[in-house]
Amino acid sequence: MIELDEIDRQILHNLATDATQSAGALGRKLNLSQPATWRRIRRLETAGIIKGRRLRLNAEALGFGVTVFLGVKLARKGQISLEDFERAVSAIPEVQTVEHVLGLYDYRLRVVARDLSDFERVLRRRIMTLPGAGDVEANVLLSEERLPGPIG
Repeated sequence: MIELDEIDRQILHNLATDATQSAGALGRKLNLSQPATWRRIRRLETAGIIKGRRLRLNAEALGFGVTVFLGVKLARKGQISLEDFERAVSAIPEVQTVEHVLGLYDYRLRVVARDLSDFERVLRRRIMTLPGAGDVEANVLLSEERLPGPIG
């Protein structure tokens, strides 16, 4: 693990806010040259602190007005491999994230749907028919705030 100084933390905070910034623009904000900023970004990437930059799509603007967090408990542990379940659930386009968790449920899924009846269709026809799928618990997202995290 590398030591982060205040400039590294400022770089991370700025990139977390807007990952599209160029090294030159970011350097101007932080009083660094473009090459110095780029070297710091590259060092953070090489160290695995920056894992990538992603495009965040607005699901609602794309017609997916409902987001549901779904807890899934596997029905027959040991009879189905976790990898088989993960591979099958990952193939469902409406499933945005698959997280293997410790607790009451084995998996937490983030599922998007056009509306509640569309979610019901995805749940009944796709998720509940997966090998090993057992009990589920659904939590419908009402609102979401993006917090800067521990670096900010």
